[in-house]
Amino acid sequence: MTIEVVDPADWRQAASASGPLRTFNEAGVIDAADVHVAQRLAAMSGESDPVVLLAIAFVVRALRGGSVCVDLSTIEAQVGIAELPWPAAGEWLAAVRASPLVGSPTVLRLHEDNLVYLDRYWREEQQVADDIAALLAARASASSPAIEVNRLFPPGYEEQRAAAKIALAQGLTVLTGGPGTGKTTTVARLLALFAEQAQLAGKARLRIALAAPTGKAAARLHEAVQSQIDKLDAVDQQRVRGLQATTLHRLLGSRPDTSSRFRHHRGNRLPHDVIVIDETSMVSLTMMARLLEAVRPQTRLLLVGDPDQLASVEAGAVLADLVDGLGARHDTHVAALRRLHRFGESIGQLAAAIRGGDADRVVEILRAGDDHIEWINAADPTPQLRNVLLPQALELRHAGALGDTAAALATLDEQRLLCAHRRGPYGIAHWNHQVQRWLTEATGEPIWSSWYAGRPVLVTANDYGLGVYNGDTGVAVLDGTNRAATPGALRVVIAGAQEPLKFATSRLSDVETMHAMTIHKSQGSQADDVTVLLPPADSRLLTRELFYTAVTRAARKVRIVGPECDVRAAIARRAIRATGLRSRLQP
Repeated sequence: MTIEVVDPADWRQAASASGPLRTFNEAGVIDAADVHVAQRLAAMSGESDPVVLLAIAFVVRALRGGSVCVDLSTIEAQVGIAELPWPAAGEWLAAVRASPLVGSPTVLRLHEDNLVYLDRYWREEQQVADDIAALLAARASASSPAIEVNRLFPPGYEEQRAAAKIALAQGLTVLTGGPGTGKTTTVARLLALFAEQAQLAGKARLRIALAAPTGKAAARLHEAVQSQIDKLDAVDQQRVRGLQATTLHRLLGSRPDTSSRFRHHRGNRLPHDVIVIDETSMVSLTMMARLLEAVRPQTRLLLVGDPDQLASVEAGAVLADLVDGLGARHDTHVAALRRLHRFGESIGQLAAAIRGGDADRVVEILRAGDDHIEWINAADPTPQLRNVLLPQALELRHAGALGDTAAALATLDEQRLLCAHRRGPYGIAHWNHQVQRWLTEATGEPIWSSWYAGRPVLVTANDYGLGVYNGDTGVAVLDGTNRAATPGALRVVIAGAQEPLKFATSRLSDVETMHAMTIHKSQGSQADDVTVLLPPADSRLLTRELFYTAVTRAARKVRIVGPECDVRAAIARRAIRATGLRSRLQP
């Protein structure tokens, strides 16, 4: 690969860098932020070895990319620029081991002699492994009354029945499966079995918590579990009545003075007998550490998710690590669901082909197309996208102007444009602006303010006071008591876990327009009709996991926008995150 020198005026250029830091920074491999953090940490410990500073910079770079650590023995191959002055891996690791940064106070940590961490992430990863071991040990010593599983998992539910038997025998269970494989059905019926088991043991009514990383995911979890509970007989319904889902932050107890610590922790654990966490692939290492330290050893913890989706935005690949790490143990089992029970058959086939890395099959399915799959393989897809996006924007505008919150929220979930990037011609900023231009042309009403009736919004930061969280979605509507088309007359209705929340626009500062959203932000949600705009083949964000996640957001129809070369590039590139958790969990 050719070294591409960064323009000195570029914001990624670190003027204070020297030696290897400068060389790698000018080549665009590490950013200015990586350099500055490395210099600051080294100065605090009196470290001056340039290769150690380079190692720190790569650790920081790894964290920005979602890894928990960096493997110095493989980083050269991952970067793929052999012309750079790479230190020999053995000498590099020896320099790190000899550094005062691994002394006291500890800044760097090593695991298995080749993984280098910042101290905080090493501690969190070790804590997660220790707490999981404690949960496994606690349930191994417990005994529960035997119950008849077949009653709720009759013929036709073989996979779910096997998963239920695993969960009944363990305190910690990881339940995996793609969309439509019956995860929610399994959870609802399993909760009824847990409740029956507790009743037979003479215990009081179970305290059950349902949670997900975002408000939207929590709302979907509540709706899906309740719909399955409604199908149970009256006795089982009575045992698990009144369940509500919440966000993981709310479950742990958000604190106004800090965003990284919660009211529930090792000294004040959660009181629940059963805790179900959905969309676990979205949970970062740090958040998993906060959850596990708050769970009592005797609590049943059920972690549900799809390990083939994108990992969390923040550092870690916890669900994938749990699947691989626990799957290698003899004292526990991962419950995996694979058979499709719901989902458009062709969408399910497309998702399976992407997950399996079968590019030829993916292209074959896209070319064939049907009522559930459309492929826009055009040099300029703008006209087709206008036909898809403008009708929804007009419906939102109409519902917002009428103050019809139910119609506005329903319309919001009918269609979604998903992009990999935030900026550029393939990014959400461009397409949000484009849709607003089309809206102005179609209505003859210029959008003079950032707030307007029918504006779809995405919450971008947690606000514990308001009870809205990063990833929540909503629509601006005119207040029913004040129909003047001014920002002061608008209210934002947010789709909450139990019921919609309504706020004045002035109270929501961390929101952005959502005619388009990133694929990362779409996790935990679904829309009836999903349009996936693939970035060019050379985009670093274009991976198999990203493509799979985008496709599986569609409930009824998925529309892929991009040429065949981009489709094949997505399937060929894997999103690899460096962690040590799976090795810590393995026997």
